[in-house]
Order: sequence, then C-alpha cells, then structure tokens
Amino acid sequence: MKRIVILISGRGSNMQALVEAGLPVAAVISNRADAGGLAYAAGRGIATAIVPHRNYATREAFDAALAQAIDGFRPDLVVLAGFMRILTDSFVRRYQDHMLNIHPSLLPAFPGLDTHARALAAGVKLHGCSVHFVTAALDHGPIVIQAAVPVLAHDDEARLAARVLAQEHRIYPQAARWFVEGKLVIDSGVVRVMGDHPQQLYAP
Repeated sequence: MKRIVILISGRGSNMQALVEAGLPVAAVISNRADAGGLAYAAGRGIATAIVPHRNYATREAFDAALAQAIDGFRPDLVVLAGFMRILTDSFVRRYQDHMLNIHPSLLPAFPGLDTHARALAAGVKLHGCSVHFVTAALDHGPIVIQAAVPVLAHDDEARLAARVLAQEHRIYPQAARWFVEGKLVIDSGVVRVMGDHPQQLYAP
C-alpha cells in the first residue's frame, strides 16, 4: 500500500479530513512543536515528527532536514496541509509529481495569501478551492480538482472562508485517494483522472 506523509503548521483540519477518509497516512510532520494537529495524529496512532524551522540558519538547511525526516517514512506522496513555509526549488524537485497542496481559491485566481478578502473585494460571484501538484511557481502547479461555492450578498470573509473550508475537506481526500490508486496522469501540465471521475464540484 502506498504511504502518505502530511506536513502541517497548525491545527491541521485538512490533515484530519485525510485521516478520517481512511487514507494510508504514515506520518504527520510539523515545523512547529505547538501545532495542534500533532496531538490529533498521535491520538490516532500516527507517527509524528517535529522539524523546527527556527533551528536552521537558512531555508536550504531546514528543507534538507525536513526532507530527511520525510524520507525516513518512505512516502509515495507528500501532502501539504496548512504548512506555512515556502519551500526551496530543490525541495520541490525532490518530490516532483509526488507532492500535493490545497489552496483556498479557484486557481489561477488569487494565488498567495488573503484569498477570501481579495475575492470579496474583486466582486467575484464564484470562489472556492483547488488541489494542485506543487511546483516551484507558488500556487501554480497542475490542478487536480476544484470546488466552487457561490459568493453570497451577505458574505463576509469569515462566512466565505468557512464554506470554502468545508469543500477543502471534500476534495483533498479525493485527490489524495486518486493518487494512491494510481489514477492521476499529468500530460503537458494538465491533470487527468483515469476513469469517469469529475474534477470539479459545485456547492450551493
């Protein structure tokens, strides 16, 4: 069976969704000892590790230590679940086509931070989330699956974020399951799923 290592920096709600979906999570690793998701993972009998980024003088040194920790669990897939570190190009290349991230927007719209506030300010009528393969270009890797939600007249940032997060918890386990089942194919930067599987969801 294929093995997944999840990287977190905080509560790890997407990590919890992956675990609760029954995916083969071998370990959860954090750059922060106070990350709330570590206790959840340990309580489920999942191995945990901490690689504190503040212990390393350079980003390259931290990434090397992180890669060593990851590789100790022999994963087939690395999943970023609220991991709040920008990864070096060499780290990304090490796990090319074997590392997923989730972003709270309908990429390529609103890469980076503050996506919900920016979506509201732009007046878009659809917002959502995207699971994508990680590349050196921030939030621009090949898209696996997206979920869209309507932007409602009474929405503020918190209400919109909550609805998007609910969809994150739906599509991230689906994308990871497709990977471990060997169903994902990347062709010229476009991800296809073998079989009849929709790569877009719409939530009312």
